[in-house]
Amino acid sequence: MSRFRAVPVLLLIALAAVLAACGSSDSGSSSAAADTSAATSAAADVCAKDQLALKTAGQLTIGTDSPAYPPYFVDDDPTNGKGFESAVAYAIAKQLGFTPDEVKWVVVPFDSSYAPGDKAFDFDVNQISITEPRLKVVDFSTPYYTAPQAIIVAADSPFVGKTMLADFKGAQIGVQVGTTSLDAVTSLISPTAEPRVFNNSNDVVAAFKQKQVDAIVTDLPTALYLAAAVLDDAAVAGQFNAPGGDEWGALLQKGSALTPCVDKAIAAMKTDGELDNLTMTWMAEQAGAPELK
Repeated sequence: MSRFRAVPVLLLIALAAVLAACGSSDSGSSSAAADTSAATSAAADVCAKDQLALKTAGQLTIGTDSPAYPPYFVDDDPTNGKGFESAVAYAIAKQLGFTPDEVKWVVVPFDSSYAPGDKAFDFDVNQISITEPRLKVVDFSTPYYTAPQAIIVAADSPFVGKTMLADFKGAQIGVQVGTTSLDAVTSLISPTAEPRVFNNSNDVVAAFKQKQVDAIVTDLPTALYLAAAVLDDAAVAGQFNAPGGDEWGALLQKGSALTPCVDKAIAAMKTDGELDNLTMTWMAEQAGAPELK
């Protein structure tokens, strides 16, 4: 009898062991799931406003050059939110959780923005083209605009009405240092005379006014503005695509923890249509110049 009474006891012991093992497995699975959930939550929180890696806590510092021309900025004042890049910058700031009064603008010369080293800004917007050499020393966000290049000439210039890039080989061309416009001139136009290179856009404009150059090559929106509002008796001879496209992105310090957050902000602006609306509002005139072949 005692033999038969022992069997249920052994079964109960074995069953308890099995249940304990199952309980241990479930506990481990729950713990692993909790760890995964926590890691996912932590990753999501990296772009929360209070977690952002900023130059100054609670403040988003944005750089751009001066002068800042329309259609990118209005009245040379990035803080007013008017103009394509001012509006884009404030839209990114809003996506990151910042109000306009929490944004600070700093002046950054164009060719200094993509130089190696520490930056005095969180990101910079200044029609800066994304190129492989620059990507080696700075970060870029996903592109927010793709711009063609354009050629400005005097309204009475013999270059008016030309339809081919080759027609401009004999022109003395002025361009700003360190720009993709300079790359476009040398690779696509290959002028007979070396292009004249200037430190900033003001110097390029002054050289054109003083007839030191026959033509200016710059991005199309800037060309349209210069011809209409800055230069007397000037015309946009035409537009053309830069080698490999000319995509602009927000520029950040190399390895910045903020880069994926700016990417996320721009992606959201593309998804909800805000970026398209800003482009149409400020950049719609780009169709106003003939295409040069």
